[in-house]
Amino acid sequence: MAGDGADFARRVLAWFDHHGRRDLPWQRDPSPYRVWVSEIMLQQTQVTTVIPYFERFMSRYPTIGALARAEVDEVMALWAGLGYYARARNLHRAARLLEDRHGGRFPLTLAEVQALPGVGRSTAGAILSLAGGQRHPILDGNVKRVLSRHRLIDGWPGQAAVLARLWALAEALTPSERAGAYNQAMMDLGATLCTRNRPGCDRCPLAADCLALAQGQVMAYPRPRSPRALPRRAIQCLLLRNPRGEWLVERRPPSGIWGGLWSLPECAEDQHPADWCRAHLGTDATLVENLPPRRHTFSHFELEMRPVRLLLLVHPENVAEDDRHVWWRPDELSGLGFPAPVTRLLRDLGILETGAHQPRQDAP
Repeated sequence: MAGDGADFARRVLAWFDHHGRRDLPWQRDPSPYRVWVSEIMLQQTQVTTVIPYFERFMSRYPTIGALARAEVDEVMALWAGLGYYARARNLHRAARLLEDRHGGRFPLTLAEVQALPGVGRSTAGAILSLAGGQRHPILDGNVKRVLSRHRLIDGWPGQAAVLARLWALAEALTPSERAGAYNQAMMDLGATLCTRNRPGCDRCPLAADCLALAQGQVMAYPRPRSPRALPRRAIQCLLLRNPRGEWLVERRPPSGIWGGLWSLPECAEDQHPADWCRAHLGTDATLVENLPPRRHTFSHFELEMRPVRLLLLVHPENVAEDDRHVWWRPDELSGLGFPAPVTRLLRDLGILETGAHQPRQDAP
């Protein structure tokens, strides 16, 4: 395997030296902090989407200390639209741990990095290899695809046995020299040539001994997860306006979908919105209209959002039973972190200013 691995790495690095990506924002001054933030943002998110978010994030929080001192609301608002919001909460929590326990310095051992909230083995290896040149294998989605095709590794990569085999292969192939460049090359190879659809096998440096290509089975690897029907969940999203022209929004719980972001109050699909207003606001509301439903698909379920416009005739003395519900003027809404589907709804209805930052995608 040693000679085979050396030849594999040589071809990958030779390709990278001519065709790899070397001018991404986090590759300029690749400090552990900057690489860490980029790797968290890049989890299940494309590079082109991440770049503007990364640049805004670095401008606002150029150091671990700056991020640690920030309020979580500010971080969530800056993250809004990038999706997978647990990443932002973990990033903020980890920054505070680094400030408290490491004096604001990023640790340089795999165990310490992997112990940070939201950091797994592959992300830790990527940070330490890309920022510090340490030899650690990585196994993100792109690398899994390259290895699965090249070595014809059967089975869905999420299965424990298949994942263990991929890790063993990644470990064996990662070179001692230029490990950071090799890891970046493998990610670039999967992102630009060995793509999920329409791979550029004719330009691939590994085509000569790619087993999937030799068998004409490139598109069959990696094996997909067995299909499953997504459960459906329906909610009513309440667009509540008071006599002063303010809109009621609520903060989502810290965990779960859209955790920590601001959103619209919700009630069950079988509950009348007026009953919700009486129960939570202590006043009646006039139903203005039921709007067409909107659907948003998460990785584990499909959400049907049914917007309902309501007008309160009297401003309630108490907003709600807790402090999660707040009335905001329309010009204040753009400063809040909303999930992308809610942002689109508010924009389409003219409630949220169109000049405010519009995220490009969203996820759970």
